[in-house]
Amino acid sequence: MKTTYTQRTIRFDPRQLHRLEAVAAQQGRTVPDILRLIITNYLDGQSALTASQRRQARVTEYAQIALDAIIQEQHPEYRERILAETDRRMERYHGA
Repeated sequence: MKTTYTQRTIRFDPRQLHRLEAVAAQQGRTVPDILRLIITNYLDGQSALTASQRRQARVTEYAQIALDAIIQEQHPEYRERILAETDRRMERYHGA
């Protein structure tokens, strides 16, 4: 089955175009093929976390687990109150 394309016009900074042409030549592809590949990779990658976002999420999860362990061990009487306040703030500030 043949793919049909919609034609668009794009203006490039000369340095960008030179880089695109160099990549296309290295890979034995056309500039439009490289552009389609770049766009597909970008769109597919939008839902994936970046390395920095993954690191931040990991640090946050670690801190939450560590803090919960400390509270459970040293101040268990405050845990339910803290969880209730967390839920209240989540609703107030994040609508969740």
